[in-house]
Amino acid sequence: MLNIARLYYFVFAALTAAGGVMGFVKASSKPSLIAGVVSGLLLAAAGVWMPSNAKGGSILGIVVSVLLLGRFLPAFLKKGVFMPAVPMIILSIIGIVLAIVALVRG
Repeated sequence: MLNIARLYYFVFAALTAAGGVMGFVKASSKPSLIAGVVSGLLLAAAGVWMPSNAKGGSILGIVVSVLLLGRFLPAFLKKGVFMPAVPMIILSIIGIVLAIVALVRG
């Protein structure tokens, strides 16, 4: 399970960073670029960290996933705009679930 979570965090990292770049390209949003790249780097770090420290990597993944969920869920509920909120909500929930399962299974 740890390998699945690890792989997922690399994919999640790439999608998050790419979303930040897209936000910058489409809306000239420097905050989107910075937040997307920083979040992507932290998610990648969680994936890198998992083999040597499963607990630390999983906790980092949970923290970043919860922060992203906390950013995108209220925005979606307020504005109702599908992109990028819904994909990020789904990715964040999957990230939280996988990290919890990885923690429980050790």
